[in-house]
Amino acid sequence: MIDRARILVVAATERELAAPQGWLTLRCGVGPVEAAIATAAAIATAAAIAEHRPLALVHVGIAGARRARAVAPGTLVIGSESRYCDLTIDPQWAPSRLTPHAALLQAATRALPDALVECIGTSAQVGGIGGIDDTKGCDIEAMEGFAVLRAAERAGIPAIEIRVISNDIEERNRSRWHFDQAFAAITTITARVVEEIARGLPDA
Repeated sequence: MIDRARILVVAATERELAAPQGWLTLRCGVGPVEAAIATAAAIATAAAIAEHRPLALVHVGIAGARRARAVAPGTLVIGSESRYCDLTIDPQWAPSRLTPHAALLQAATRALPDALVECIGTSAQVGGIGGIDDTKGCDIEAMEGFAVLRAAERAGIPAIEIRVISNDIEERNRSRWHFDQAFAAITTITARVVEEIARGLPDA
């Protein structure tokens, strides 16, 4: 078991961050560039003192889903893969897919047994995965996941992405997005996930 104080919870905005109950928090900003910079900087700052280095990272937030999937607002999604959908170059030049640490995935599914386990796409454009062939198995869209997990991977920190659906990605009218429901859901489940991860990882 690890100390909650060694778990870093990252979200794009304050409304997606639950009040910390012994764990670390970071508001990384919106979009993949801000998220990558902020996460890498926070990890580096913490790592300057060995005993403060995070031992696990949990990225949380809201997301959209393809209308064809008919995923209800408030549905929890655990990322089986984080995919950078804006990046289409050969993987030899830069990665565009990451999978979560197995122990974190197991812990998250124990904590959230009713959650979907799906690939989550990252795009800097709202609705950015809408034009991508949905037969490739990426029906959930957010704006920071791959960036946050990539920063964690570069630092050797196990990480996972967890989202709550707020809208159809094809819906451009944001007044029809279920922000309040999604924000409430993601902040409610954070403590459960952190506790299960703390129990599921061996102390370093």
